[in-house]
Amino acid sequence: MAFFFLLVSIWAVLWLVSRFAFRQQLASHAKKGRIAAAIAFTLIGISHLASPEKLAYMIADWLPYAHEMVILSGIAEMAGGIGLLLPRFRRLAAMGLIILLVVIFPANINVAINQLPAPGGLPASPWYTWSRLLFQPMYIAWIWWSCLRKETN
Repeated sequence: MAFFFLLVSIWAVLWLVSRFAFRQQLASHAKKGRIAAAIAFTLIGISHLASPEKLAYMIADWLPYAHEMVILSGIAEMAGGIGLLLPRFRRLAAMGLIILLVVIFPANINVAINQLPAPGGLPASPWYTWSRLLFQPMYIAWIWWSCLRKETN
């Protein structure tokens, strides 16, 4: 859920900036959404690399190399985030991020089923752990809307 608030907050800041400056560069909501996603995924990727041990617990016990999977997902998030800013790689980056979101969905299911605490050590609550599952489709929709629709440039 923190990622959602980060994404929306960045979009809101870009919207506010577009009221006073960079009006042409930030003209469309989709462009602001794409930039917000690029920044948010890059930042979350950096956090995965900075402290993978804080997220490895989310991966089911029967899967090996949880620490390495967190590092790989961090690299993929950073590459996808940066790729969203590069017109030549935008579609590939967007599709890669959508695939990544689908691939990591089982970790969120694991958190919900086993009532694991939130990243950062916040106590687990059924409301929080199960509501996380609703956000993954929203991130996929955000990327599709801001990066893959025909109208976006």
